[in-house]
Amino acid sequence: MGYFMRKFEMVVPCHFGMESVLKKEIIELGYDITEVADGRVSFWGDEEALCRGNIFLRTAERILIKVGSFHAETFEELFQGTKELPWEEYIPVDGKFWVAKAAGIKSKLFSPSDIQSVMKKAMVERLKGIYKTNWFEESGESFPIRVFIMKDEVVVGLDSTGESLHKRGYRKLAAKAPIAENLAAALILLTPWNKDRILVDPFCGSGTFPIEAAMMAAGMAPGMNRGFTAQNWPHIIDKRIWADAREEAREMVDLNIDPDIQGYDIDDAMVTIARENAKLAGVDKLIHFQRRGVEQLSHPKKYGFVITNPPYGERMQDREEMPALYRMIGQRFKELDAWSLYMITAYGQAEQDIGRKADKNRKIYNGMMKAYYYQFLGPKPPKKNRGNIQA
Repeated sequence: MGYFMRKFEMVVPCHFGMESVLKKEIIELGYDITEVADGRVSFWGDEEALCRGNIFLRTAERILIKVGSFHAETFEELFQGTKELPWEEYIPVDGKFWVAKAAGIKSKLFSPSDIQSVMKKAMVERLKGIYKTNWFEESGESFPIRVFIMKDEVVVGLDSTGESLHKRGYRKLAAKAPIAENLAAALILLTPWNKDRILVDPFCGSGTFPIEAAMMAAGMAPGMNRGFTAQNWPHIIDKRIWADAREEAREMVDLNIDPDIQGYDIDDAMVTIARENAKLAGVDKLIHFQRRGVEQLSHPKKYGFVITNPPYGERMQDREEMPALYRMIGQRFKELDAWSLYMITAYGQAEQDIGRKADKNRKIYNGMMKAYYYQFLGPKPPKKNRGNIQA
């Protein structure tokens, strides 16, 4: 490419507990990790990396350009630290800028609204001096800022994404307790599933697990059909770089595959919604959805995967149904020959009702709700005889 690329450190928030999955994804995209912290991973890259990160990362929440970091225990230190950052490198004179989100953990400063207003004042103060004006129209493009304060260390990021990356654009309708698309993708990536193996979700709701799996199978980038805030920042990222990254994404899609991905739900309306969402995602041909209760879960083949987010009785009236439901999951799973079961749930007696202790178990926050990802591992399929595979 014939133009100069700027280098940035990018801070990428993700679901708590999913940092290792995101880190692996970033390395596979070809970038160097600079830091892994609770709920976020940082990496070093150029403008192209920023575009590719937004379009290709399945488990990320958003991509922030790190403007800087500093230590602050008082609002005065927060003000001065913010004022020293090079805002003019990012925000033009007519830019609309604000602190969209601030979070303080184990820090002296923790009130989000106070942090937001102090930082905004400091940014205005710096830009006044640079742009020689006392008044900012803020009629131009948006520059949302996000701030993390951890143990009094302030990390300031410019949000290149806009609406969270879990919004791929395919989920027009959601189930009662939907799982975020990027969390579903991360949970699938924590399993050894690949497009040559069977995947069944017996509680598919609006279809998120099967759709994310089908997109992976087809090599479809999660962000290829949506927009990002930074597309309107030509002074930071050349439009051609976005075009190139989207072109790369389009070229990677392969719909000439025939995976065995299935989604069932007891609720007819949900099955209709799941099919509609799959169609919007462009993977409806790769998934078989049907109305079916978990008691009908069966499959003639071996070595498949059940990956699911069953109900966990968050509503009082459903609570007494849980033991029977999980016993049924356990019974049906037992009948599946050499399969693995991966299940995210906040229901506390999952293992005892299923009748088997999970081989692995991981604490995960689904939104603010503490849940567990139970992993019941089946045997590995035998290695195929390499000799007779045609090249």
